[in-house]
Amino acid sequence: MNMIERRQFYIDGAWVDPVDGRDVQVIDPCTEMPCAVISMAGPADVDRAVAAAKAALPAWMVTPPGERIAAVERFLRAYEARIEDVARAVSLEMGAPIDLARRAQAPLAIKHIKGFLAAARDFAFEAPLSPQDDGTRIIHEAAGVCALITPWNWPLNQISLKTIAALLAGCTMVLKPSEESPLSALLWAECIDAAGLPKGVFNLINGDGAGAGTMLSRHPDVDMVSFTGSTRAGIAISKAAADTLKRVHLELGGKGANLIFADAEPGAVERGVRQMMNNTGQSCNAPSRMLVQRDVYPEAVRIAAEVAGRLTVGPSSAEGPHLGPVVNRAQWNRIQGLIRTGIAEGARLVAGGVGLPDDVEKGYYVRPTVFADANNAMTIAREEIFGPVLTIIPFDTEEEAIAIANDTSFGLSNYVQTADPDRARRVARALRSGMVELNGTPRGPGAPFGGMKQSGNGREAGVWGLQDFLEVKAVGGWSA
Repeated sequence: MNMIERRQFYIDGAWVDPVDGRDVQVIDPCTEMPCAVISMAGPADVDRAVAAAKAALPAWMVTPPGERIAAVERFLRAYEARIEDVARAVSLEMGAPIDLARRAQAPLAIKHIKGFLAAARDFAFEAPLSPQDDGTRIIHEAAGVCALITPWNWPLNQISLKTIAALLAGCTMVLKPSEESPLSALLWAECIDAAGLPKGVFNLINGDGAGAGTMLSRHPDVDMVSFTGSTRAGIAISKAAADTLKRVHLELGGKGANLIFADAEPGAVERGVRQMMNNTGQSCNAPSRMLVQRDVYPEAVRIAAEVAGRLTVGPSSAEGPHLGPVVNRAQWNRIQGLIRTGIAEGARLVAGGVGLPDDVEKGYYVRPTVFADANNAMTIAREEIFGPVLTIIPFDTEEEAIAIANDTSFGLSNYVQTADPDRARRVARALRSGMVELNGTPRGPGAPFGGMKQSGNGREAGVWGLQDFLEVKAVGGWSA
């Protein structure tokens, strides 16, 4: 494979060379070899991108919503025309199997774009306070210059949730994608360019969190930071942003519980395992703790071990339903350490384990792993592993299951499996998380995505995602 060289940034409507950038290699996690070279932004590059966004803000924020909607519609057409290129880029840079990249990674952006367009068309950017008070005007206007810092695990999902909401709200922005998955973000910028947005509305620089991410979070001309990533990094961004009192939106980690009651449908356990292992376990909303009522616990453990044992791993370029590698060596080492900790703390290993899968000699592949007989005090039940590792915990009563599920510093997504609709709704109300999925039914289009506690703040998607990029202004005497 020829080395891809993409050192330029997209600033003020043009592809430009870095001012004080430095080269860094992008590693293919399937081969452990470099596949691309990008440039990491220095302070002058960050300043130039922010200055372009600041200069473009006055005109873009007063552009009529209908014109902003039309610009996003043009972008959508450009993105749809490049969807195969995007899928291949994601597959290469972060190891998503090509079928997953085509089915979910790349098309999720289209789903979000359409959801935001529907929300924006129906949104009252200006309206009276109430039918009784026509003299007070409520105006929703852009939050300002936004720094958008996105992760590598679902790169286009997060880029779309932030970029499109910001564009429709009238914000200008600087996108800093993960340095682990820059190639798909560069294609996104090419689609922005093809859509003909005004110069400076959208800007892209590459860089890491400690460098460009911190510079953007501290920058006095950035009004808002929207970040998706680890809880540790979210705390650091909040501290960096505090001196300038900018708005900070955080979508962070999770340790989702999947509560399986004795009356759950027969396929609930297998579905839970497959949801956990999707994207090689690299999802913040993964159901990584399976809580099983004791009456059906032995059978659930057997099924989970069997399902995990049937899963295979393989290169991202190969078609099929296999799992790809995790993103890099550091993540692979961390997962291996947590598997060893699970064994050392007394959990029963029923599938997978440490080391590379059989017949694998290179690549950051992890054995699909299942632990049984765990308790909620164990490290594997407390920490977000971000790999294909499932922890199974028994429970006796509904109250106990809720207590275990809520006994975590996270609060992103939980799952409930039961044939009793009253119990399903009762448990959903009791769970402290931003999202709950009942009996395998996903949330509808435009539903808000986000969490509580150390899973972050704010919501993405639909009208809630749009509102996160808007300020509210109240004007008295409007009709005088």
